[in-house]
Amino acid sequence: MLVATAVLLGGCTDGRPETPSPSATAQDSAVTPGGDPAKQAAELVARLSDEELIGQLLMPYAYGNDADKVSSGSASANKAYAGASTPAEIVRKYHLGGVILVSSSADDPTAGTNKTTNVESPAQVTKLTGGLQAAALGLPAKIPLLIGTDQEYGQVTRIRDGIVQLPSAMALGAGGDPALTEAAWKAAGTELAAIGVNVDFAPDADVLGAQPGGVIGSRSFGSDPKLVAAQVAAAVKGLQSAGVAATVKHFPGHGHTTVDSHSSLPVLGQSLAALDSGDLPPFVAAGDAGVGLVMSGHLDVKAVDPGVPASFSSKVLVDLLRTKLGYTGVVVTDALNMEPAEQWGPGEAAVRAVLAGNDILLMPPKLTEAYKGLLDAARSGRLPKQRLTEAATRILTLKFRLAAVPRPGASAVNSDAGKAAARASAAAAVTVLRGPCSGALVTGPVRVTSAGSETARGWLEAALTAAGATVVKQGGTEVRLVGYGKGTSDLSGSAAVTVALDTPYVLRSAKGTLVATYSSAQASMLALADVLVGKAKAPGRSPVPVQGLPASACA
Repeated sequence: MLVATAVLLGGCTDGRPETPSPSATAQDSAVTPGGDPAKQAAELVARLSDEELIGQLLMPYAYGNDADKVSSGSASANKAYAGASTPAEIVRKYHLGGVILVSSSADDPTAGTNKTTNVESPAQVTKLTGGLQAAALGLPAKIPLLIGTDQEYGQVTRIRDGIVQLPSAMALGAGGDPALTEAAWKAAGTELAAIGVNVDFAPDADVLGAQPGGVIGSRSFGSDPKLVAAQVAAAVKGLQSAGVAATVKHFPGHGHTTVDSHSSLPVLGQSLAALDSGDLPPFVAAGDAGVGLVMSGHLDVKAVDPGVPASFSSKVLVDLLRTKLGYTGVVVTDALNMEPAEQWGPGEAAVRAVLAGNDILLMPPKLTEAYKGLLDAARSGRLPKQRLTEAATRILTLKFRLAAVPRPGASAVNSDAGKAAARASAAAAVTVLRGPCSGALVTGPVRVTSAGSETARGWLEAALTAAGATVVKQGGTEVRLVGYGKGTSDLSGSAAVTVALDTPYVLRSAKGTLVATYSSAQASMLALADVLVGKAKAPGRSPVPVQGLPASACA
């Protein structure tokens, strides 16, 4: 049963002193330390106005890297989007329940929905989240915010500088060890909590189809529903033991699609039986692990409600997710500024999404219109007070659980313990799909070439040098790195070793020794160097089938 059982306990993982969360201990907070979160939520919701209830359902972005001081350009953009100049003013104007921190990079497949960047460094994010919380706690209801971001690690990672970077989900799937996954995500959650982020829109619970070409790629743990379910549950437990609510996505499963829901509506053609056996197990496992949120996908689920995006379908979100699977926690939409959600205006889309069963509306394309649409619908009776109360009660229950968890101190950021957890999970992932299983994979001088990741190339060269290898710019034994979005045309015919830094499908066309790390993180390059010089074996197994190759030539 997908029951939210509140596994939101724990704190810092490395023995360092912890500092209490401001939202948990501030005298001006609605949180009562030691109180029952569900009871507190119900009592407070009963006292909220319609305007305050609606605000709790909204989680927009905002322009500017500081809560109170922004550039003139950010102020103008905020006014156009939300009718207020600064992030703090937006929180106060709408009695917001949450804010999402955003950024984009060239190789991020989700970058199109992010209209700004407001993360730079741990110190800057800490100051921003503190200012946002202060604005929320200064309102009469004194309700702390949910502050979220998409920190999946791998290609979809908002905060990249100054904190430990885990290998991708697919790398963790290749490692096949839920204990390592849980430890890695606990370390990640500890860092996020320390900088004031209490919701992570991760992990990705999508199960990939057997054939390459899907849009989710290495964001998924793999193509085996049981393996993915075990990994998702471990990631959820790790994050939430650090006081950060996990979010599994994209319900009921985006892994078998070749269409990107950012730009059009993908169709899920599976039968209900196929969904039950192939797509839903990771969501069920996440529920059993006490996941805080489930994200509804902009997906046309033919077997349940044909022609209607799951994110706007009560048949998917109420009949399937809540009634059949028994989920009782928070449901959040995927971004409402994605194309499938923009077939309606922002106000109408907001109302439809709440009526369908979503509790949080993520990134409405125009906040002023979304808020007005909800308020007008509430006043007319189209949006029942009971539905608003139900959604707000779930949200506040989650908030009060989170606020009761001690917050790690700044020393938890980029810690040695976090780096060790990332390194262990990366080392478990390295897979030899063809080639020797013992000894060095390269001898003599080594030349590293790259298609798609010069940063990873630099990290590998440094790691090889530290491991005792001689790295050269010309001649030598070629190790070819093939990064995200690259294909057969990016392979090198002269390479002795070809390494897939993302999905391993490209290796089916490569010659020589074939290796997959599934990730271009620094931890993955350190682990790869050890395997190349023979200091470590490659214990990983590909979590997706690669035509003509075994899951591992060694493990």
